[in-house]
Amino acid sequence: MISPEEARRYRLSGWWSDEPLGVTISRRANESPHGVAYVGEKATVTWADYDQNADALAARLVGTGIARGSRVAVFLPDGPLVHTVYVACERAGVVIVGVPERAGDRELAHLLERTGAALLVCLDRHRERSSFELVSAVRGLGAPVSRHVVLDEDGGFTLYEWTDGTSAPVDTGAGELEGRQLKPDELWLLNSTSGTTGLPKCVEQVEDRWLYFVRIAQEAAQLTANDVMMSVVPSPFGFGLWTAHFTPAMLGIPCVLRERFDAEATIRAAAHHKVTVLACVTTQFVMMLASPALDEVDLSSLRVLYTGGERVSPEKAREWESRTGSTILQFYGSNEIGPFSCTSLSDSEELRLTTVGRVVPGLEYRIYDDQGRDITASGVAGQPGGRGPGACNGYWNDDAANAELYSVDGFLLMPDLVTIDAEGYVRIEGRKSDIIIRGGKNISAAGVEADVGAHPAVDMVVALPVPDPVFGERVCVVVSLRASAKSLDLTELVKFLTQRGVSKENFPEHLVLVDDMPQSIGGKIAKNELKARLPELLGRQTA
Repeated sequence: MISPEEARRYRLSGWWSDEPLGVTISRRANESPHGVAYVGEKATVTWADYDQNADALAARLVGTGIARGSRVAVFLPDGPLVHTVYVACERAGVVIVGVPERAGDRELAHLLERTGAALLVCLDRHRERSSFELVSAVRGLGAPVSRHVVLDEDGGFTLYEWTDGTSAPVDTGAGELEGRQLKPDELWLLNSTSGTTGLPKCVEQVEDRWLYFVRIAQEAAQLTANDVMMSVVPSPFGFGLWTAHFTPAMLGIPCVLRERFDAEATIRAAAHHKVTVLACVTTQFVMMLASPALDEVDLSSLRVLYTGGERVSPEKAREWESRTGSTILQFYGSNEIGPFSCTSLSDSEELRLTTVGRVVPGLEYRIYDDQGRDITASGVAGQPGGRGPGACNGYWNDDAANAELYSVDGFLLMPDLVTIDAEGYVRIEGRKSDIIIRGGKNISAAGVEADVGAHPAVDMVVALPVPDPVFGERVCVVVSLRASAKSLDLTELVKFLTQRGVSKENFPEHLVLVDDMPQSIGGKIAKNELKARLPELLGRQTA
């Protein structure tokens, strides 16, 4: 955990700041009120709009009577509104619970329960359901949500309170903001991470760690006030936070946003708005490579593509660079540790495309063996750990998870095996944790197995990654059926998982039925044997 002494050292070193992001946005509004802050699909937001809307919303939040430091769950699609709400929460002194827009009912209910959120902020409709139906569903799963706020793009704000199984609107006024604003080193946001267990854990975020992140990115990509940003990464996660929420405000530059990623639409929007820096996960840039639109538009303005979230293919990266003329950069890190290493414009092509860059300034690191011993100086691959101004402050209300997150000497651990050379360049050699990375999203194999195993027809189940040229990996489940079960197909399984409220990203996309599961000497399922047989098993998967 970050101690007060470390926080003070980070401020003295210039990595952390005394200025909350909301103050920076107010300064942008004063200096350039008509300058563009966000370009959304439905509207363009100026710095003055951004500042005024955030203030008005903050006052309405305070008007609900919510106490400073309380948690507010924000369940909104990507676009200017979600960033306005984030700034409003900072100014109102309440902590954001960032809920992924694609979260299923069970994930939402879990986050509400785990964080003790006092309010849920959403739109009147989420996909095909009304806000009333949404809240009814998560209340039915045990989420203790008694109040929710419905917003609209025009500034509408309605508070609903639940009594006797139904909700009714409540009149609220504007509260006083004096003395409420969060400091940049105070808890500001809790976002979820799949990690290696089933239901999400909540990462404690302070603004300062992302202000530090932007400073690293600014130097690596030579970002200036002349850049135009575009981010198509979901906002509640680290990659989306630094690219869409913090970088635009810190540099005073416009950011182009889309509610849902679409390869062709992203390419055309980047060309139309003359985007210079585009941020996307690896899967998204691979999908853009396959789009005919890439050869139909002028992307000469684009100079940097920031990508990551999973391993970047050097071949795909070279193809992107040759076809667009832009340079691919990436950070290696996590939602928990922040940046561990990054590539930069000053790196050679070989280093940019065959490593995950050099360890970032300000970070202390260690390499550990399987017994947790420090082998940093050995040159042998091991599990990396780090601590520094980009690290989180642990998981919210989760001592067991924190015990796994940190080494015995206080370094935050990453779920990979790496080597680090004498010049500080990091190479990923393998994966330590049992996770499947689909499109940059960490999917817990254990969590998938628990959900699929709950189906009444399933006896035993193993979740495995299937290599995929677009998404990196997809989820395959190998299943043996109970003696009483006649059959199981993928359509039936997905329907069952949907009814359980499982998030769509966690749905298996391949299902293989086997008569018996191989076992190891210790009686456990021989997962490595199944991995080795996976190409053969996929030949008999069910539709």
